[in-house]
Amino acid sequence: MIDLGFGDAGKGATTDFLCREVGADVVVRFNGGAQAGHNVVTPDGRHHTFSQLGAGTFAGARTLLGPDFLLHPLGLLLEADHLVDVGVHDPLAMLAVHREARVITPFQQAANQIRERARGDAAHGTCGVGVGECASDSLSADDTVRAGDLGDPVRLARLLRSQRDRKRVELLSQGLDPGGIFDDPELVGRVLDVWGEVARAVRLVDDAGLRAELDAARSVVFEGAQGVLLDEHWGFHPHTTWSDCTGSTLGTLWDGPTVRLGVVRTYQTRHGAGPFPTEGTLDVPEVHNGPECWQGAFRTGALDGVLLRYALDVVGGVDGLAVTHLDRLANGPVCTGYSGLPESFGSDRLRPGAKDDLTWREALGHALRGVRPILETVDVRAWLTGLAPVALEAWGPTARERRLTSRRGARGPGSS
Repeated sequence: MIDLGFGDAGKGATTDFLCREVGADVVVRFNGGAQAGHNVVTPDGRHHTFSQLGAGTFAGARTLLGPDFLLHPLGLLLEADHLVDVGVHDPLAMLAVHREARVITPFQQAANQIRERARGDAAHGTCGVGVGECASDSLSADDTVRAGDLGDPVRLARLLRSQRDRKRVELLSQGLDPGGIFDDPELVGRVLDVWGEVARAVRLVDDAGLRAELDAARSVVFEGAQGVLLDEHWGFHPHTTWSDCTGSTLGTLWDGPTVRLGVVRTYQTRHGAGPFPTEGTLDVPEVHNGPECWQGAFRTGALDGVLLRYALDVVGGVDGLAVTHLDRLANGPVCTGYSGLPESFGSDRLRPGAKDDLTWREALGHALRGVRPILETVDVRAWLTGLAPVALEAWGPTARERRLTSRRGARGPGSS
């Protein structure tokens, strides 16, 4: 399951529904990390914003965090505590983490926030959790922490001190003040205490163990994070994430039958900086997404059919759409084209350019800031069927207000 927008399309509630409806007993988080905010409201009124645990937890599904996941141990403990408060018994016992999953450290989170503050009006739109800093470090630094290291305090202490010193030098060389966290002599010890608690509570698996979990499952939901329009390869640089949001990495985890489900709201939303051609054309009240410290206001506008086609093009299409928020907007405006976009970028169908051509997509993102949307009032669900079959409709926040309109391929391991 992938989000065809900028995120916040309703992946959490969709995951919860699928686990209940098709009997999925495992949820795999295969990309992104601790910056996720997947809201689930249960029929009895409980609410949780899932960050690292899979959004099928209320439905009894276990969570697997894959090798590309970016783990925040303290955040995981806090999330588990809240789930206990809302009635989930021992949520960490429902979790397995791949040993190669990268671990976000306090130094990476602090560096992420320091760099974003320094960008001022040119902010990238970070969540402030440190996901991008951790992913970037793992490409070249030899002090990356992996989930498999959490039970080795001697190795962890060495890695953390090395990373602390390296990040301090980096920030100073860029004229940035590292702040007190890099000079706190007791921080490493406190981190080891917290991470030791996680190591004792969480089960680690390797490739073979992960595959065994999938083979034994009745049905699996692969719960994507963020959205295709933020993808590290295809998003509008630099307002992107350090994560493949297209689902193309699933082949490394599962080679069995799958159904690719694209999640889309009936209107456009965006959290964080970056181009948003239809912003301000529609104001829809929002319950679970408000102003956020790092990303600012939750932005809304008419569904952008041009960007939706772009997302479908770069992922190679989907088997079906999960259309959410129909209770908020079933009939309304859809952007069917732009005026003011240079011909070199296309019109009603954007030219993606070559994969990883960040120069092209930065220019495209810049051009999108200057366009005027061409709007048409439509039955949004009917309009979307012209792009892909509508497989799921959501007419409210809970599983009771959702329904499958097609069950093709809905059962069996790896099917959702």
